[in-house]
Amino acid sequence: MMKKFGLLAAAPSAAFAGDSLSDMLSGKSAMKGKKLQKAIEKADAHPLGSEQNPVRVEMPPGQIAYLRSLRCSDGKPPRFDRVGNFGIGIFGSIVDGYDVRCEGSEPAQTMVYMDMYHAGHIESRPVPGFTIGTD
Repeated sequence: MMKKFGLLAAAPSAAFAGDSLSDMLSGKSAMKGKKLQKAIEKADAHPLGSEQNPVRVEMPPGQIAYLRSLRCSDGKPPRFDRVGNFGIGIFGSIVDGYDVRCEGSEPAQTMVYMDMYHAGHIESRPVPGFTIGTD
């Protein structure tokens, strides 16, 4: 017996409604101005790279550039793999998680959460346990 699969449609969340969808597709945060600033202040009460304070970057190239800038305690760059998305975060857009590993040094393994919908933002602070280096 062959099963038929249909496409399920759901109402968009507030983060994806109206102009926000086009903003997110262009790399812009769903939040702007004072609302975004308040969310940043609230997030900064948590460690950078946590689910409550994801690293803000611009699109996948920004995620990769940030992760490549991290250095383990031995000064070497970590290995990393995208785990997936973790839903809507504190800034009103989708948060991705990356498994980040330092082989033979600290931290051995950690999850770094990132929000790629912040056009023009380049994070210069490292997540806890890492430093920022240059190639």
